[in-house]
Amino acid sequence: MELKIPPPVTSGSLTFKVNRREPELVSPAKPTPRELKLLSDIDDQEGLRFHIPSIFFYRNNPNAYSDPVALIRRALAETLVYYYPLAGRLREGPNRKLAVDCTGQGVLFIEADADVTLAEFEEKDALRPPFPCFGELLFDVEGSSEVLNAPLVLIQVTRLRCGGFIFAIRLNHVMADAGGLSLFIKTIGEFARGCHAPTIPPTWERHLLSARVPPRVTQTHREYDEPATAETEPATGDGETLVSKSFFFGGAEMSAIRRLLSPDIAKSSTGIETLTAFLWRHRTAALRPDPNKEMRVIFIVNARPKLKNPTLPRGYYGNAFAFPVAIANARDLAEKSLEFALRLVKEAKASVTEEYMRSLADLMVAKGRPAFSTDGAYLISDVRNFSDIDLGVWGKPVYGGIGTAGVVDFPGSSFYVSVENRKGERGILVPVCLPEKAMQRFVEELEGVFNGQSVVSSTGGNKSHGKLIVSCL
Repeated sequence: MELKIPPPVTSGSLTFKVNRREPELVSPAKPTPRELKLLSDIDDQEGLRFHIPSIFFYRNNPNAYSDPVALIRRALAETLVYYYPLAGRLREGPNRKLAVDCTGQGVLFIEADADVTLAEFEEKDALRPPFPCFGELLFDVEGSSEVLNAPLVLIQVTRLRCGGFIFAIRLNHVMADAGGLSLFIKTIGEFARGCHAPTIPPTWERHLLSARVPPRVTQTHREYDEPATAETEPATGDGETLVSKSFFFGGAEMSAIRRLLSPDIAKSSTGIETLTAFLWRHRTAALRPDPNKEMRVIFIVNARPKLKNPTLPRGYYGNAFAFPVAIANARDLAEKSLEFALRLVKEAKASVTEEYMRSLADLMVAKGRPAFSTDGAYLISDVRNFSDIDLGVWGKPVYGGIGTAGVVDFPGSSFYVSVENRKGERGILVPVCLPEKAMQRFVEELEGVFNGQSVVSSTGGNKSHGKLIVSCL
């Protein structure tokens, strides 16, 4: 049964209609164990108890004769035989401990059609977040966004008029991180290509990141600072209209940023570390907080390479990351150089060790599974790996990444997405959400660096840089 056709969707100057069928539940293709599986003590922290959406655009493959909706639906059912906990429902026990009841009820699946082509998205520069049409391309089924007793995954596959399609997915974050989600989608792609088993079999083994008995908090975890008793200043403005824009950082932009650093620290810092420090500093300047206000940048660090005793299996798809935080007051970020912010970022990143992760799991149990502190915070997550997700016979996506700027109840977050610009240059796209006036100042801040303004280089010369690429949707 088809739903009523909604009004046209507008994406910038791009207008189209999406016709969705009734949502259905897709269950594992074969019987799966009925059991209760505990999540790890990293998984079930408060800050991960929400559903996170992603979106992937795929071109038409004239050699693929199958309907993408039918093929992905079948591949999904086969994938769920191996990832059967995702077909269950979450339950909460004593001390707020989460477990998945492996009921086999299935995940939500929506079939849809849109009267628009991929080329039209590209022509209108609409292949970048935030997608104002996102709610039509990943429809929020009533009740499906609850954390407990609700489907853990929602997928919508939307055919495009050109033969391409959009694969949008929303996942309850306590079940998997970006690496785990990538494994899940890649397995769907393998079954869509005709494989009979996953290349990397998934493993549960969440006990590997459970707290010690008794818990021993041995590290400093300032990302979980308890909020002050006094009323705090909002991190992204008070009552102002929020605006989202995406910013492209290619080779020219990254070179311009590195020229703000001394040669030694520029060479010893990764591009992600450098970009994170740069955005933190200029976003803070745009917000104009009280000079004494403590500002934070929280960034996701994958802990898999840190864990040696024991190591995590390749197929581990649970959350295996930390939220280390760099902290400075607004005055220091404004008055001191980019190198100051970068050193803080590097120190925080380096703090994530195996003992840090063990201590973090212990903290969750000892403190009742708190959320990370959002006061004055800017959270950054790197999901560039999504650009490599091959979904069967259609190859890699034209765009693969986050669909929105910010996450539920916390607009102060950005995601690094790997994209190609119109010139074919690969770079990092960063969606940013700020109050309207702060966004104007943020754009001006970045234009001062990239749009032909004189920037004193580390060697004393003046450099002029190309135009900042901004998408406002």
